[in-house]
Amino acid sequence: MKRAKLLGVLAIVLLALSACDNNVVFEENKEISKDMWSAEEPVVFTFDVQDTVSMNNMFINLRNGDNYPYSNLFLFVEMSFPNGKTKTDTIECFLAAPNGEWLGSGVGNIYDNRFLYQKEKRFPLDGQYKVKINQAMRRDSLPEIYDVGFRIARAK
Repeated sequence: MKRAKLLGVLAIVLLALSACDNNVVFEENKEISKDMWSAEEPVVFTFDVQDTVSMNNMFINLRNGDNYPYSNLFLFVEMSFPNGKTKTDTIECFLAAPNGEWLGSGVGNIYDNRFLYQKEKRFPLDGQYKVKINQAMRRDSLPEIYDVGFRIARAK
């Protein structure tokens, strides 16, 4: 019950903060089932693009608990384009400093991080895109990963 209240407050604060940002084109965060992210369960985001002129920054949002057993998290990020082609990247997200201190902002024992995935990119085609994010650690299930998100914002 205590965790549910904390997550509810965090969701409201994040929603309020994101509503203030007029540069956001798309943002969606998805909860990880039972706070245990399986390598077999990708998180998928679908969005439409009409603007192929503007430059955009793309981000990965992650929410973890302080009992997450590693200081980093490797991800496979696959983007599917409207023409059916796909591009896959492997990225490393640092969740803790070398001294073990958790990075990001947080309330209690939950930490929010936003990682730059692509900087100043144009979408080459209009239409529907799909982003699929898989955890790429050497462990099938990762505890204490609560949410994974994808954000697109106009580059300033």
